[in-house]
Amino acid sequence: MDPKKIDEDKLTEGHCDSEETCKIEVKKGWLSEDWLSLWLGLFIFILSLSSFQGYDLMGWGAKMGVWSDASKATNPVSITYQNIKGDITKIDGARITLKQSNGKDITITTKADPAALAVGQKYEQKGISPLASVAITFIAMLVIMGLGAMMIGADFKKFAIGFTLVFWCSYLCWFCGHFAYIAATKNELAKFGIGWSLSMTGEFGFIIALAAGLIIGNFFPGLAAAMKEAVRPELYIKTAIVIMGAGLGVKAAESFGLASNIMFRGFCAIVEAYLIYWAVVYYIARRYFKFNREWAAPLASGISICGVSAAIATGGAIRARPIIPIMVSSLVVIFVAVEMIILPFAAKMFLWHEPLVAGAWMGLAVKSDGGAIASGAVTDALIRAQAMDMEGINYAEGWITMTATTVKMFIDIFIGVWAVILAYIWCAKIECKPGQKVGLMEVWTRFPKFVLGYILTFVILLTICWPTVKTLSPTENAITEVKVQISSLEKQISASKDPTVTAPLQTTLKVAKDREKKLNDEAKAPKKFLSVAKSAIAQGDVFRTMFFVLCFFTIGVVSNFKKLMEEGIGKLAAVYCVSLFGFIIWVGLAISWLFFHGVKPPILPS
Repeated sequence: MDPKKIDEDKLTEGHCDSEETCKIEVKKGWLSEDWLSLWLGLFIFILSLSSFQGYDLMGWGAKMGVWSDASKATNPVSITYQNIKGDITKIDGARITLKQSNGKDITITTKADPAALAVGQKYEQKGISPLASVAITFIAMLVIMGLGAMMIGADFKKFAIGFTLVFWCSYLCWFCGHFAYIAATKNELAKFGIGWSLSMTGEFGFIIALAAGLIIGNFFPGLAAAMKEAVRPELYIKTAIVIMGAGLGVKAAESFGLASNIMFRGFCAIVEAYLIYWAVVYYIARRYFKFNREWAAPLASGISICGVSAAIATGGAIRARPIIPIMVSSLVVIFVAVEMIILPFAAKMFLWHEPLVAGAWMGLAVKSDGGAIASGAVTDALIRAQAMDMEGINYAEGWITMTATTVKMFIDIFIGVWAVILAYIWCAKIECKPGQKVGLMEVWTRFPKFVLGYILTFVILLTICWPTVKTLSPTENAITEVKVQISSLEKQISASKDPTVTAPLQTTLKVAKDREKKLNDEAKAPKKFLSVAKSAIAQGDVFRTMFFVLCFFTIGVVSNFKKLMEEGIGKLAAVYCVSLFGFIIWVGLAISWLFFHGVKPPILPS
């Protein structure tokens, strides 16, 4: 059997475990999971862009927050759909500012006649309830994913049953992870009226989801079987990555120099990792564990590069028997689950002062797209919480995840190229077979299509937001300088009682305040535009986050430890352990440190 005839989607999702069961079947659908993730992600992204036209088409999406009162855990992501009430403090046309019972101000657009409203008057906006928001989110995801599943040939009824179970189990884990005693950081303790917290942030829900999935997959086979049609971790994470590109595009626009720096350093790190990882794993497998070339090459690719895709690409390039990449891929799924539990917490403990080193480490060390990027998201949350607790540093969210994603994307892009290189070496130097050729189509076949979506959403939002940021940045710098000047003048005036001294200072102060007002007026329009962009991203992020949670949970479900032991692949597991924990993790850390040491995310006001 040709390794190219292996159904990679089935193998990655844990739906097959032998040559026979992993055969590519006659397709009932017309898309692969890779293409489906691209189109699903773009569909959600396009809907989120409606915010730029003044419509919140996905504003009903349920956003989870840290909670001590369960009834306040979720809310619609857009204030347009929220229940809001308070006292009117400002009226600006149809936009009114309310002071809520918690003392916070919020600005909303009213549908009432502004002429009938007055400052001091109580106002209430009727929205949808939190439970309705969650229910609508579930129904929308079920319909979108169900239709998508039919496109790849899945049984809609079985998928709907499985997805319902997967969604609500995952959502319960996400809900539990946001409990204040687990998730609240030290600066939030007073807000929730509690004396202590584990300070894990809400992303600890990912770990709970993984643990719950492991329990179901290994101890409740009946429930796991009922979920099987919807247990598709790679589909969920790839769709999430396409959506995530948009958010990173906005962040990159706001800090363009840092984003381009991360891209370059990520590329350099990958080149170095490829040159070290693969060769060393291949040598260990051959020299110390006595594997032949047919076994050593896919094993080296699976362990050192990118798991399932790399193992299958290598197997196809060197014409290995299909059972080899299948067994290697089984190992990858198991060890990814282990790494996801250990590495983010190790990063929190030892690398919180070097956030982007930690992000790159996740990308280099965790051997699957889903595992690496999800680990980056957990690490992002843990390190930001740790930095806030230890030194009061408020790092901008998403930059650690972006670093892990960038590194992983470069790895994915090079899988096809690496397969061509190995095919050439095997054909020209090792065992040249008549008629064996590898062309550009092999590279395109192995190229991960969802990466195109990630790049597209990233570039679109970067292009949209960059001109606004370019205009706003000098204005904000000028505002900062004027504020410093005003503060200095006010101190000088308060320190002097001599009118001859204070009079010219008062004149200068008035000029400075007038300039500050003018600059603030100039900044209003670009700030409003960026606010709309962030609102659009927030709506897409509701679904991105849920796809992340679904990925964690389903990775746990497919990680069947018992089946791995039954396959008797202890020798392969030994190579994996020695290579991964013996040097890949540590070399990855060293390379991450070399290229990202001293590079920090933007710091926000506390």
